[in-house]
Amino acid sequence: MEAPRWEALRPGGLRFVYGNGQHPPGLDSFLLASLPRLKPGMKVCDLGCGTGLLGLLLLQRQRDLTVTGLDIQARAVELGDLAAAENGLTDRLIFRREDLRETVLPAGSFDLVICNPPYFPPSGGLPPKDEARRTARTEETCTLADTCRAAARLLRWGGSFCLVHKPERLTDLLCAPRESGLEPKRLRLVCARAERAPSLVLLEARRGGKPGLVVEPPLILENPDGSPTAELDRVYFRT
Repeated sequence: MEAPRWEALRPGGLRFVYGNGQHPPGLDSFLLASLPRLKPGMKVCDLGCGTGLLGLLLLQRQRDLTVTGLDIQARAVELGDLAAAENGLTDRLIFRREDLRETVLPAGSFDLVICNPPYFPPSGGLPPKDEARRTARTEETCTLADTCRAAARLLRWGGSFCLVHKPERLTDLLCAPRESGLEPKRLRLVCARAERAPSLVLLEARRGGKPGLVVEPPLILENPDGSPTAELDRVYFRT
């Protein structure tokens, strides 16, 4: 079995673990973790949490949170528990091996649900051979609609659902939450440079929210000279 690999989210910061087919820290997770408006005492659920990167990113920004991560993969949950213990967060970062479509967590018990879901339908090209990566990348075991239904059930009235996705799924990204009772409220496109087409979409929806979508200015990753923008530096805790 491959030995787990550890990385710090910032110098002297919380440490993230991955291995055995799990994804290393990715830009999409860092961007997603910067989207929610966090408040002390919030209860957060991370759907399809993997080894807990999103939870650790949120706790790096706001330590006074309680994050519950759900994942169907036993090895991911095992490594997540290791990360919680390594960072002294076993009381604030909790992992459960559950199918989010069948979770027994109490309805309406979270202020925020967050998810970096699979981007591609099962028929969308050649899927990864590795089971862990296939589960993370393709909607083989969980569709966007499944994720939205789970989020709607778990959120309190007025709670927020934040997720990241691909621009080519934008229609699905706006329709699926609304069909589950989650009204899209904030949308932000992510572009490598100002003149380029977007590569990712960030969305916040609200349970029971009124219609009205705010499209925020694009999040630009690089300056014209190729250096990271100040906002990207903030996302990566470099400032």
